[in-house]
Amino acid sequence: MTYKKWFLEHGNKHAKIINKLVNLSDDELIEYFRFDNMVKNEPDFCPLYKENKKCHEYEDLNCYLCACPNFRFDDKGIKKQENKTLYSYCSIDSKDGTQYKGEDYIHQNCSGCIVPHKENYIKKHFKRDWFEIMKKVNLSK
Repeated sequence: MTYKKWFLEHGNKHAKIINKLVNLSDDELIEYFRFDNMVKNEPDFCPLYKENKKCHEYEDLNCYLCACPNFRFDDKGIKKQENKTLYSYCSIDSKDGTQYKGEDYIHQNCSGCIVPHKENYIKKHFKRDWFEIMKKVNLSK
């Protein structure tokens, strides 16, 4: 699956949940996206939910910003780096992020970073429109 395909599908799943919870306050909505609640109430939101598995080992994991506003991608490639094509990177160069480097590609590895899964970060960047929060992520437009 391409980054763009995942991005669009996930944003649409997010919007569907937001639309059904329109009566909740912003704080209640953010609380709804806590991992334990999402596993029970939105099992199709994430493939890991079926195994009750977290993408990041963080006790207070919140899934509102599954995908990070600091992530950047282009399925066609962003630039050449070390004779490899860079397809994604972290715009804040998080100290907890790394890169997957293959023979001819480089992809951002966010598995060590929990920045977008903390509720204080979510509240700082909160909008009900996930695509609006993520407007800088997709470089391929």
